[in-house]
Amino acid sequence: MQPDLEVTNAKRVAVVIATYNERSNIERLIADLMGTSVSPHVVVVDDSSPDGTGQAVRMCMERFPGRVSLIERSGKLGYGSAVVTGFRKVLDEDFDVVVTMDADFSHDPTAVPELVAPLDEADLAIGSRYIGGIRILNWSMSRLLLSSCANLYVNAILRYRISDCTSGFRAYRAEVLRSIDLARASSRGYSFLVELLELVLRGGFSAHEVPIVYTERQEGKSKMSRGVIAESVIRPWFLLARRLSGKR
Repeated sequence: MQPDLEVTNAKRVAVVIATYNERSNIERLIADLMGTSVSPHVVVVDDSSPDGTGQAVRMCMERFPGRVSLIERSGKLGYGSAVVTGFRKVLDEDFDVVVTMDADFSHDPTAVPELVAPLDEADLAIGSRYIGGIRILNWSMSRLLLSSCANLYVNAILRYRISDCTSGFRAYRAEVLRSIDLARASSRGYSFLVELLELVLRGGFSAHEVPIVYTERQEGKSKMSRGVIAESVIRPWFLLARRLSGKR
């Protein structure tokens, strides 16, 4: 961990949430986040959801004035670019911590304070489904095997020694995100999470895993697709090649 990047106990926390067709979840999620001890500012990046997700967020902006922001993009431009768009907004402001999470309650909003707590020492906290055992509810065996094998695959290629490289429930020290080149995280899908992890770790920063319980969504549809899976297979090799090229 780099000693000049400090996080005080009184952290200002921003939560970045990428959405597409999450109207059935987003209002309740934002309300639950507002009730946590970290009292975050929530930034929703919505890719023109046809189900009215943006309108639901605007209602939350009225309910929680000054504590919710909405960025509406012109179309479905991908998870990775949505998160980077949210990062750029909050990094221009005076936040100490940036949290990312899904909108579908697979990540428990009440666990955000536990996720933020290790940043007194670590630079990145990962909400891990696998550290110390598997804690995933309502997944099929095939889905569990896919996720487990994906993490084994990433670790075999990139040697992270992190049990859950693909978790999207994370807390970053804002100064860490300011110090890396976010433009290099170009993945559209969930392989963005591995790419961002590479940038953080190769920047000399530390990561700490926090045990969480992951629950499969109850409302809405999963965003997983064949294209997302294909990108996830290829991207670790790209990152390894870029790492070796950088060494040379």
